[in-house]
Amino acid sequence: MVLTLPFVLRTPDYPLEAEHREPLTWGQLRRAYWVSPRDYPDFAWAWVTRFLVSLAIAMGTLYLLYFLRDQIHYARLFPGQTASDGLLILIVIYTAGVVITAIVGGMISDRLGRRKMIVTISGTLIAAAALLLTFVETWPAAIGAAVLFEVGFGAYLAVDQALITQVLPAAADRAKDLGVINIAIVCPSALGALLAAPLVSLGGYPTLFAATAVIGFLGSVLVWRIKSVP
Repeated sequence: MVLTLPFVLRTPDYPLEAEHREPLTWGQLRRAYWVSPRDYPDFAWAWVTRFLVSLAIAMGTLYLLYFLRDQIHYARLFPGQTASDGLLILIVIYTAGVVITAIVGGMISDRLGRRKMIVTISGTLIAAAALLLTFVETWPAAIGAAVLFEVGFGAYLAVDQALITQVLPAAADRAKDLGVINIAIVCPSALGALLAAPLVSLGGYPTLFAATAVIGFLGSVLVWRIKSVP
């Protein structure tokens, strides 16, 4: 909120005259936010890949606390501690790695001038982390998965954002189009819970993490449908 104050206070508004202003309707609002996949296929594929990778991250991290409690039995491995303590360790590893790899991944991408290759590698690392938890339910495997998740997602965040700025449809609509892209981050957070619960109930944690791996890998390879970015 503080960062928006200079814009609010210093940027002049030039309102249209009332007689020239069109009344706002739901149809007008819908059309304003619609970006045609047929006219802008690269933008559409960028949205899809971000949605899938974000969904994989949401599904892969949502149930980690219960995974540590129910499958790894963290409290039994480390008497006097709880699964929440183990989750805190994973969060610290994950957060620190995301920050570092986001910077390094962005620098490497800028130097190479390549975006899609690094997005694919990042998504594959995320899928590998989920596969590791699918087949190995141990505390060292959870740490290893956190490292893979952090490296993959950190690099993905930096490079995918750069890729998206190169496929925005029109300069006049960039703020709106970035908002549309951000829906691909917000929605998976809610949808991940909706998908994860029945997967765990029906097939257990291996099913959840296997589905996470498939979705993450799919998001990483579909980026090659984008033609205008190297």
